[in-house]
Amino acid sequence: MTPEEFLQANGFTMASDIDRQGMIATFLSEMEKGLKGEESSLRMIPAYVGVDGKIPQGSKAAVLDAGGTNFRSAIVSIPPSIEDKKNQPMPGAKSDVTEEEFYQAFADELNRVKDKATVSKFGWCFSYNADVTPELDAKLNCWTKGIRAPSIVGQYVGKELLKRMGGGEIAIVNDTVATLLAAKAVEGDKTYSSYIGFILGTGTNTAYVEKNVNITKVPGLDSAGSMIINAESGSFDKLSRSKFDEAMDAKQMDPGHNPLEKMIAGGYLGAVGLEVYKAAAKEGLFSAKAASLIGGLGSLETMDFDNFCASFRKEGRDNPLDTIFADADDAKMARRLGIPVFERAAVLTAIHLAAFCIKSGEGADASEPIAINADGSTYYKTRAIAFADTVKKELDDMLVKRRNIHYVITPQVDDAPMVGAAIAAML
Repeated sequence: MTPEEFLQANGFTMASDIDRQGMIATFLSEMEKGLKGEESSLRMIPAYVGVDGKIPQGSKAAVLDAGGTNFRSAIVSIPPSIEDKKNQPMPGAKSDVTEEEFYQAFADELNRVKDKATVSKFGWCFSYNADVTPELDAKLNCWTKGIRAPSIVGQYVGKELLKRMGGGEIAIVNDTVATLLAAKAVEGDKTYSSYIGFILGTGTNTAYVEKNVNITKVPGLDSAGSMIINAESGSFDKLSRSKFDEAMDAKQMDPGHNPLEKMIAGGYLGAVGLEVYKAAAKEGLFSAKAASLIGGLGSLETMDFDNFCASFRKEGRDNPLDTIFADADDAKMARRLGIPVFERAAVLTAIHLAAFCIKSGEGADASEPIAINADGSTYYKTRAIAFADTVKKELDDMLVKRRNIHYVITPQVDDAPMVGAAIAAML
């Protein structure tokens, strides 16, 4: 049995066999259902932010960025430049904090930088599970990343922070919406027909500009307007999953959730690869020694899986796969089994980006293309295949060749969440 036959026998769809047009149609259908408030795997959350208007060059905003175990504060100016940046532990990351301790940490940072801002509104990239309001506040639903500040759950964090500031205005967006907005920071004199923000790192998500906002989820807005929609695209579930995907998913803390994310994002590709290798070992595709060693491996980091498939050895980092597959025949087999995991991820990435372009990009010709701002280590740093180039090649076929919809991948914006939060405040 060849490695390709083994993968297919276990329900793994090779990149060449993926029904691109069928999946694009299904993705568009899920988007429409989500926008109408019907049952859908895509949440399609209104961000209550648009992209109209040019940003005055030289504008400066005081910005906060919180979404992990650290938070940052700075002055952000356009063209993109960051001053007085400070990074520190997120309140509640190391120990329980009270409500006052939580908000005071952010208030102190805004007070530190606000006098250098030229716009009165503060920007805040807040990337936890929260519902954004039309006033660009955010109601926290629950904490992730182990943050221990239970009294904040259920609160409107912008409103509470402004109390400690003695008033003012704030614009809160999540990291994907901010990534979309960051594309405006580098547009200069260019004219784009629409914008997409895409993150593919440990996790994944996509935001786009919906031009028909006369939808159930956004009452009071007419069809003449436009708005950024946070799709929560990693939750798309109309996918054909292999036995390896199912085995990996069953071992996660959230089985059954975010199927697309678990097939393309860096937080999971190594775990999928490990399931492939363990099943292949049982099938007799490796030597007895390699099979024994892989059977005893408890986990596999995506970085190690990627580096091994790329035949790359990172200085100062021991890769368990280099030891397990020390035999040349085992290594060759392992790479033929592993590289298709990355190839599939690239095609699925392109498919759902194509769907967002189609949804928002009618009339996107070469003079006014759609701007895609992509961010994240998996997209830019994957070595097993030329990931970004593969995505672009697929998009060229799906969009430009087949539909005459033109797009550009904008230059990568450093600190895109902070830049995007600043633009939200400026707009």
